[in-house]
Amino acid sequence: MARLIPMSELVRDRNYDLGDTYNVVGQGAYGYGGEKVGTVREALTDDSGQIRYLIVDVGGWFSAKEVMVPVGMARIEDDGVYFDNLSKDQVKGMSGYVAGQDYEYEAQVSDERILRGVDTSSHHTAGTFNYTQRDDTMFQTPQRLRLLEERLQVNKDRYVAGQVQIGKHVETRTENVTVPLEREEIVIERHVVSDGRPVSGDVTLGAATETMEVTLEAERANVSKQAYVTEEVEIGKRTVTEQQTVSETIGREVLDVNQTGQVSVQGAESHTTMGRDGRNVAERAVDAVKDAVDPLDGKIDRR
Repeated sequence: MARLIPMSELVRDRNYDLGDTYNVVGQGAYGYGGEKVGTVREALTDDSGQIRYLIVDVGGWFSAKEVMVPVGMARIEDDGVYFDNLSKDQVKGMSGYVAGQDYEYEAQVSDERILRGVDTSSHHTAGTFNYTQRDDTMFQTPQRLRLLEERLQVNKDRYVAGQVQIGKHVETRTENVTVPLEREEIVIERHVVSDGRPVSGDVTLGAATETMEVTLEAERANVSKQAYVTEEVEIGKRTVTEQQTVSETIGREVLDVNQTGQVSVQGAESHTTMGRDGRNVAERAVDAVKDAVDPLDGKIDRR
């Protein structure tokens, strides 16, 4: 009996690099009439690494059941994997898959006959399931190559760009104010007596000394301080938008066409994957083949 190996085991233990060519694990599965069946859970390969079965979780039709569908029945599209001829009645009669189990020869033949719509009542002799001698389409891997390219997806998140703290402090300065202040001054007026009047009585010079006292007043400045409101500050936020250019290196897959002998490439007009030069991938592939042909004798340049 041919041993079947999960594709994930090949990648993990044997370092197989399958890329995205047949990586359909996790995609939606659709049955007859485009009805949603479930999800492709795994792919099973033979010892050579050739994919033979797709494990399909048919939860859309039956609860808790997974079946093994030959890869040749699959039609791979961008939005999922389509099994155009897989019906609910067929799935009902197929063997359920359990991870790690051996897919016995009798079960393989029985499931294949169910999928072909052949009577399963006849007896089968146990043996080795030979894929190369079975139906030429049942186990053929879909011929589909997807070319991928990376595209920038820019998301935005918010972060704290800075903080502004607003407070107040006291700063001092010296201010000069001119104030008019009054003060009294004594005024002494002296008058000369011209007619020389005599003093009556007995008078002795210096005997009757008199002292006069005059009080003078003056104004002085009394300085005090009063606080006044000179400015009011309101605090708020606003959002501004600025254009910023970000750069990142991205890659894309391009089609490589390698040929030997005198062959022709047809169907180029149906491929519409465009390159940066505005030409599709198939056109560039055809030009690459033409460049390899010697223009003198029309033969392939094998140098």
